Amino acid sequence: MSKDKDRAIVVKRSAPKKAGHHGGAWKLAYADFMTAMMAFFLLMWLLSSASTVQLRGIADYFNQPLKVTLWGGDRSAEDSSILKGGGRDISTDAQGVTRATDGAANRAEHSVSHNDEESVKQSQGALERQEQARLHDLQVKLMAAIEANPVLRQFKQQIRIDSTLTGLRIEIVDSQKRPMFATAKDQVEPYMRDILREIGHTLNDVPNRIIVQGHTDAAQYAGGEKGYSNWELSADRANASRRELISGGMDEAKVMRVLGLASTQNLNKANAMDPENRRISIIVLNRKSEDALNHDDSTTTTLSDDAAGSRPLLPKIMQPVTVAPKLPTLAPVTK
Repeated sequence: MSKDKDRAIVVKRSAPKKAGHHGGAWKLAYADFMTAMMAFFLLMWLLSSASTVQLRGIADYFNQPLKVTLWGGDRSAEDSSILKGGGRDISTDAQGVTRATDGAANRAEHSVSHNDEESVKQSQGALERQEQARLHDLQVKLMAAIEANPVLRQFKQQIRIDSTLTGLRIEIVDSQKRPMFATAKDQVEPYMRDILREIGHTLNDVPNRIIVQGHTDAAQYAGGEKGYSNWELSADRANASRRELISGGMDEAKVMRVLGLASTQNLNKANAMDPENRRISIIVLNRKSEDALNHDDSTTTTLSDDAAGSRPLLPKIMQPVTVAPKLPTLAPVTK
């Protein structure tokens, strides 16, 4: 037993067997994959930088390139290359793109032009509103001047101030008790002179030009229309009113027209002999009406109708004139 105890026990452990080397084939596959990816991204970059026409030409070229190269045959997409390409002539597509580009440019230019027109319209609208405000201020000043003057205040029933499509209209109407002129003459009565001079002084507050119109009733002269008639009388009275406006301090360059309309634009159309048909109209023109008159278009007729009160924009601020009792129409009445 002792001999067995003294004997050494030896345990042998063998190292695990190493596997053999599998080679470098995966490296080649990985390199091929990376090369393909690089080529793919390079192709995508080239395609992204190419135009639509170039892309269409490339696609058409690869339709049948081998067949054309082997067996011949012309294609419209030829160039100096040895190999003939296939597909359509991309020059026509380039022309189409050029036309499309020109069309887009024209549309852009039209859009800019439209925007410019809108800007001009807005500017014109702002100028018109500014001018309306200026004419309204003139209207207020005239009314205040009439109220502040004791002499003029008693005649305010014969003064009408209102806004119309052509501008600000100031009318001084006749009255049987207070005629503006001497009978059948253009001689201005003293109170009428005061009214016109006060108006002339105030008109210098605005740059607008004016038209002075004379009106009569329908009473005829003994000689009829062949001699001195209502046409001459209305024109003479309008011109006499112009002189009084200038005497009041108005710039003479502000007068654009002096018209005699006889009895063609009656205020009282039911009674042509009514004294209120005898009146002087002073129209302070807005810019649109003034430009139209400078171009000699049909605005003159519109101004005449407008002066007769056919198209007021705002209600009359001054009270209407009190109509005096009508005279018999058998004999000519006072003009």
